[in-house]
Amino acid sequence: MAEQTVQREKDLYIDGRWVPGGGADLEVENPATEEVTGVITQASPADVEAAVAAAGAAFAEWSATPVAERAAALRRVRAVIAERADVFADIIHREQGSPPKLARGLHVDTPLGVIDATVEALERFPFSGRIGNSEIRREPVGVVAAITPWNLPLHQVIVKVVPALAAGATVVLKPAGLTPLAAFELARAFDSAGLPAGVFNLVPGSGRVVGDQLTRHEGVDQVSFTGSTPVGRRIAGVAAETLTRVTLELGGKSASVVLADTSDELLAKAVKITVANCFLNGGQTCTALSRLVVPKGRLGQVEELAAAAAAKYEPGSRLGPLISAEQRKEVESFLAPGAGGRDAVAVTGPVALPDRGYFVAPTVVSRVDPDSRLAQEEVFGPVLSILTADSDDDAVAIANNSIYGLGGAVWSTDDDAALAVAGRLRTGQVDVNGAAFNPAAPFGGYKQSGTGREIGEYGIADVCEIKAVQR
Repeated sequence: MAEQTVQREKDLYIDGRWVPGGGADLEVENPATEEVTGVITQASPADVEAAVAAAGAAFAEWSATPVAERAAALRRVRAVIAERADVFADIIHREQGSPPKLARGLHVDTPLGVIDATVEALERFPFSGRIGNSEIRREPVGVVAAITPWNLPLHQVIVKVVPALAAGATVVLKPAGLTPLAAFELARAFDSAGLPAGVFNLVPGSGRVVGDQLTRHEGVDQVSFTGSTPVGRRIAGVAAETLTRVTLELGGKSASVVLADTSDELLAKAVKITVANCFLNGGQTCTALSRLVVPKGRLGQVEELAAAAAAKYEPGSRLGPLISAEQRKEVESFLAPGAGGRDAVAVTGPVALPDRGYFVAPTVVSRVDPDSRLAQEEVFGPVLSILTADSDDDAVAIANNSIYGLGGAVWSTDDDAALAVAGRLRTGQVDVNGAAFNPAAPFGGYKQSGTGREIGEYGIADVCEIKAVQR
């Protein structure tokens, strides 16, 4: 797709109006071409104050809006996004670098499914119940500050904003500085759908300025952040000063565990899907299955399968770029000798890279030491580690040998055995034998992968307070 005219966004969306931003301009780079594809004006501290005030003023009326009306409003938003799906996909292709097919399928169609599932959950959500002489009420928390990452610039916004609005909360959104353009288009969708003024507000800017101001703001009742674990720790620490509620969706180092009884046919499927999952979005997903744990006696077979699968990911075609030169440098550091331990060896070879763009070769490294940097740290690039296990119990121990606990997978010819191992993995999601993503299921992690849950019924519950009224 040819590079288009630079997208210029001078105004912010605050209190139902487009108003001039008071901050500095920020260029948005296309990581596939290294060219400027957009320029936005960032929010000033005064803009953030205005957005929080608008959200606070809108809360009483929006939280009292009947569920049926909130559901209808979100369905209107969904219809506008669906109508403009190709526009969203083109923006994401330009600002995030995703190949066109992926920009539409992963980045637009998946969040549409999340909206559908969340609206359905809203219509059956138990906002009240009884325990003895007590009525138990779930009430929206108030103003939610949503701070979102660059890797999924529409999806990660939707999984925070839509459940919050469904619950009756109001939102101030700070999108990632590297990929803010889709958020502007989303603000236009909210505006076109006729949401009341102040219910949704957009204030782009840096995390150290806008993000910090939102996290410290006494008018913010909950902060929902997706990003790296180190930044999540800082946000949690700042929010703790005022005991502001925090939802954190952070890093991951997910393991795909192949059990000893797995048939050759299922093994081939396991390797193919694990490679695809690890390389999805250029390897830039928090749930990437970046560790493949296999029986030691089948290592040679797995290496051959993985190398063949990786060879199909051509940089610049099926495999998109990394988001920046800095990110490329970080990923390349994991390919340095010793990063995977002294016995680690790449089973993939060099490939031709485009002349422009922040591309790296899709890489599979085998015989990785479970305690090595490559096995322990989040790479956020198209790099798969293969580790060997002496037994199924050993495989579980290797999978759990991580500070993270976001995603995972189990492969076995015996469904009961797979489910038993799924129960032993200390992680928030586990896919058994390649099961599909469920847009209605709760999403979140164990350990240092975060706190709280997003999407659907659990995403709505996450932004609700609980009140007991005795009668």
